[in-house]
Amino acid sequence: MFLLPAELSHHLSLNLIGPAGRLGLSHFMPRAISRPVTHMNLRFNNSIGLAAGLDKNAVAVEGLMALGFGFVEVGTVTPRPQVGNAKPRLFRLIKEKALINRMGFNNDGMFAMRERLEKVRARDNLAGGLIGINIGKNKDTPNEHAENDYLACMDELYELADYLTVNLSSPNTPGLRDLQSKARLGTLLNILRDRQLKLAQRTGAYKPLLLKVAPDLSTEEVEDIAEAVKENEIDGVIATNTTLSRPLPASGLVSEAGGLSGEPLFDLSLQCVTRMHSSLGRGSVVIAAGGISNTDRALQMRNAGASLIQIYSAFIYQGPGLVRRIVGVL
Repeated sequence: MFLLPAELSHHLSLNLIGPAGRLGLSHFMPRAISRPVTHMNLRFNNSIGLAAGLDKNAVAVEGLMALGFGFVEVGTVTPRPQVGNAKPRLFRLIKEKALINRMGFNNDGMFAMRERLEKVRARDNLAGGLIGINIGKNKDTPNEHAENDYLACMDELYELADYLTVNLSSPNTPGLRDLQSKARLGTLLNILRDRQLKLAQRTGAYKPLLLKVAPDLSTEEVEDIAEAVKENEIDGVIATNTTLSRPLPASGLVSEAGGLSGEPLFDLSLQCVTRMHSSLGRGSVVIAAGGISNTDRALQMRNAGASLIQIYSAFIYQGPGLVRRIVGVL
C-alpha cells in the first residue's frame, strides 16, 4: 500500500476491510483483548478507539471493529455531500511516521451515512463495539449559521450513534476553529446541548455529546473551553485534532499546507490532555488522540488524565497489532 499514492491506498484499504466486515469474514479475525471499561454510562470493550477521519463515510465499520478496536469514530460528516479540497491533499512523512492532510471534510453527507449505519445496526455484527459519529459543518455554511449544520446532523444520526462528537477543530475548513473562541463556543454548545436533551427525551436513549479540540491552544484558551464544557454539561472532550504547527525537522513535505498528525504531534497533544483534564476536574472524560504510537505513550496519556485513547496515524504505519499491544497495558 505504501507504494501507492496515499489517498489511493486509503480508499483501497477501506474497500478491502469494508466487505470483509459486511460478509461476516470479520469473525475469522482475532479481536483485541477484552478489557471492558465504562465511561459516560457506555460500556467499551476496551479503551482503544479509531479516531475520526479514516472511515469518513462509515463504509468499513464492522471490518475496522474486528481489528480489535473497542470503538470506531466515523466522519467527519456534514449535512450535504462535499468533495473537499483539491488533490493531492494527503501526504506521508514516512521517516517521521507522520501524515499531513488538507482533506477538507470530503464526505458523502449525512443521508448516505444514515443509510449505511442503518444497515450496520441491522446486521448487528459489532460484537459490542461502539460507534461514535463525528459531525461538522459544510464549508460554505457561514459561522453565524454553523449551529444549523450541527443540529441537522444530530437530528439525522442521533439514533444510530453511541456518542456524537462536535468537530470545531479541523484546520482544513476556513474559519472553523473560530467557533472554539470564548465569544462563540458557549452559545453554540448551549444550543447543541438543548437539542441533545430533546433527542434523548424523544428517543428514550441518552447519547453522550463530546467536543473535539485543537492542539494549538494556549493555556487560557484551554481554560475557556473547559469552562464552556462544564457550564453546558458536555459529556467529554477529545484532545486533540491535527496541528498547523510543524514540530519536526524541515523536509520537502513539511511546507505542505494542512494538519499534521502522527508521532510529532504527541507532545502537543499530551500537553493539551494534561491541561484539559486539570481544567475540567476529577471525573471528567478526556479522550486522548494525537501521536500515540506505542504502549509508553498510551500510558503517558492515561497518567495525564485520559479516560480513553484514539489512534489513527500510528494504525496506518503499524497496523492492528498496535491495538492489541496498547490494550494489553491499559
